[in-house]
Amino acid sequence: MDVLIAKLGATGDVVRTTPLLRRFSGHVSWLTEAKNSPLLQGLRENLRCASWEQRDVLRDRKYDLVINLEDTLEVGHYVKSLEFEQLFGAYVDTSGTLRYTNDSRGWFDLSLISVYGKDKADKIKLQNRRTYQDLIFSGLGFQFNGETYVMPESTQTGLAGDIAIAPEAGPVWPMKNWAYYDNLKRELEAKELSVNLLPKRTSLLEHLDDVRNHRCVVGGDSLPMHMALGSGTPCVTLFNCTSPWEIYDYGVQAKIVSPLLEEFFYQRSFDSRATTAISLDQVLGTVIAQLDRNV
Repeated sequence: MDVLIAKLGATGDVVRTTPLLRRFSGHVSWLTEAKNSPLLQGLRENLRCASWEQRDVLRDRKYDLVINLEDTLEVGHYVKSLEFEQLFGAYVDTSGTLRYTNDSRGWFDLSLISVYGKDKADKIKLQNRRTYQDLIFSGLGFQFNGETYVMPESTQTGLAGDIAIAPEAGPVWPMKNWAYYDNLKRELEAKELSVNLLPKRTSLLEHLDDVRNHRCVVGGDSLPMHMALGSGTPCVTLFNCTSPWEIYDYGVQAKIVSPLLEEFFYQRSFDSRATTAISLDQVLGTVIAQLDRNV
């Protein structure tokens, strides 16, 4: 099959979509954001990626299958302009409304464009116990069997240690940012463990190397978590406001779920109670257990 995948961002969502590459043996084209291209380029011989700005180069063929995992009108209109036999995911109907195919309902019923509206979609999302990969794979007629992420070679940075802490999850989800990372760092260093706060890098491949060079990665539901899962690096992940059940742990992740998760579920505002609900002692104990398990 000749397949096109439209998954532009966020970067962590692009990474967690790469297991699909293990199910398509034919040629795959991937439309993504320019910043994410380094994570996809060269992953395999029959894969090409193009940034949104380069999207016209993907009009060179008729696709057997287009997978559109974006929920924006702009991408929906672009997909509509392509030649293809089958579509999975979001599309623009004749009235100009963004909808999604019936076989992709497992995922998109939980999304911002859900037919149920955002409030009910969030309630369904809170009740969902299936991983992202399971929802996408099953919609496409596959069974998810733990297929791993497909990751590139990283660019060496020299940063290494026992624990890497990812204290910031970005401005979109301020309640992902746990309040006690500084305290955690001091407690771990007091146990004579080397701890690094993951720095901002100009290259995603450098960021990937930072993650790979540690025995454990601690943070929220964010890109470093996905890089750890994709690299087989043990991690401890705090879930303050997003779904822990959508994340497949690949046998390397310890999840800590906030006791206030339901109250703040998928809210993009800020409340300090969400960032302080998980105790320092719980995180510290879980990190030590992860290190001991992987000695």
